[in-house]
Amino acid sequence: MTAAYPLVDTHGRVATDLRVSLTDRCNLRCDYCMPPEGLDWMPHSEVLTDDEVIRLVRIGIEYLGIETVRFTGGEPLLRRGLASIIAATKAVGPKVETSLTTNALGLKHTARPLARAGLDRLNASLDTLDPKVYEKITLRDRHADVIDGLAAARDAGLGPIKINAVLLRGVNDHEAPDLVRWAMGEGFQIRFIEQMPLDAQHKWDRSTFVTADETLAMLSEHFVLTPREDRGSAPAERFTIDGGPHTVGIIGSITRPFCADCNRVRLTADGQVRNCLFAREESDLRAALRGGANDEEIAQRWAAAVLTKRPGHGIDDPSFLQPSRPMSAIGG
Repeated sequence: MTAAYPLVDTHGRVATDLRVSLTDRCNLRCDYCMPPEGLDWMPHSEVLTDDEVIRLVRIGIEYLGIETVRFTGGEPLLRRGLASIIAATKAVGPKVETSLTTNALGLKHTARPLARAGLDRLNASLDTLDPKVYEKITLRDRHADVIDGLAAARDAGLGPIKINAVLLRGVNDHEAPDLVRWAMGEGFQIRFIEQMPLDAQHKWDRSTFVTADETLAMLSEHFVLTPREDRGSAPAERFTIDGGPHTVGIIGSITRPFCADCNRVRLTADGQVRNCLFAREESDLRAALRGGANDEEIAQRWAAAVLTKRPGHGIDDPSFLQPSRPMSAIGG
């Protein structure tokens, strides 16, 4: 179906991948995301209702050419209406791929219901195989719950399951090869993500994060890595391990940016359109929703917002400022 208002920006990119944050709340306290005491969560009155989320997703599919929808947080499993939102998305667009980015804590009990609702696959965060290191990073003793949740997701058919790992210097960076071996043994796809300047504490330091090149160098001491040519608009550079079939992904958002091929647009839990994780500008759709705008008017506003998308994230620019919202309030 041809989109009435394709999400085209002035640099010729077309957004077809919608990331929907369902909540800014999270049940972990990862050091690279938020402080130990947590954050001041959005008031419930500001968060989109299930019906509002479903309406915006429907507009995205029917008017704007959205082909894939990823639900994020905070932690999306904390959203009680998650299964209903997924089911409604599939009802509108049966061919639309639905996915979830999660910390996996609640998957043991929710994987099968989510699969029945129409969830196709998921990405899960796991930075370490050591329960003690996990507790150090997240401030929660929940490592076993993640492992159990991943097993439940695999049993429910939510594959391919991609594992997102952030390497922290002096904390878990030595585990990269072991994480790869573990993922291969479990049938998961592992991806290492550069730590990004999206923490609420604004502690990110360019001089201390583990770069994509460093990660590749570490892994190359243990595996033969062969670059793949099929990246497309995906954020991860993929490498075949020891001739295949397994692969490892490297997401170098900072040092190896992929902005020129970006096809993503983001919707925050309070109904704001964001063109980039690192954007400081937002466009309000919630006000239009609650102000009585019809579907076409909302679609036009959305398309106008994407038209202003910048050519890149600008982190290398001396004038770069970290977004005021942390990752938990933006959505991954």
